[in-house]
Amino acid sequence: MTLRSLPILLMALFAIGLAGCSSQPERQPRHPMTERPPSVDKKEARRQQDDIELLLAHYERWQGVPYRYGGTTKQGVDCSAYIQHVFRDSFAEMLPRTTLQQAKQGIEIKRSDLQTGDLVFFNVSRRTKHVGVYLEDGQFLHASTSKGVIISQLNNPYWKKRYWMSRRIQ
Repeated sequence: MTLRSLPILLMALFAIGLAGCSSQPERQPRHPMTERPPSVDKKEARRQQDDIELLLAHYERWQGVPYRYGGTTKQGVDCSAYIQHVFRDSFAEMLPRTTLQQAKQGIEIKRSDLQTGDLVFFNVSRRTKHVGVYLEDGQFLHASTSKGVIISQLNNPYWKKRYWMSRRIQ
């Protein structure tokens, strides 16, 4: 090695040494409470969003259809027939015809656990039951006796007072 090549060699060794010192910052393990939810949660959220879109599309086709006790068509529909249409058209799921029969389907869930597509039931009188399907944010879709097919709020004083139970169709 000559004296001339020594500075080049020293510069090369210095550059290699600097390169060895630079590194990516070490990734810190995440705390379990700050980790992103598993992909299953993302799939469930996407499924619920898809269900909302299906339910709202169904609502747009039926909005304002008048209530008719025993009715099953767009000329007039009662609450259980409307929910039967919703589940058949949106989810390819067949439900029984009456509110009391629908109230025996799936599993009972707490009101606080409601998810899009769950059935919500009400006692409107001693002998009369009513059914709707939960959307999100406290809203449900149903055939109202006074306004036909509409979206209402669970926390509306009328519905809140008459809430009976909720069921999830699996």
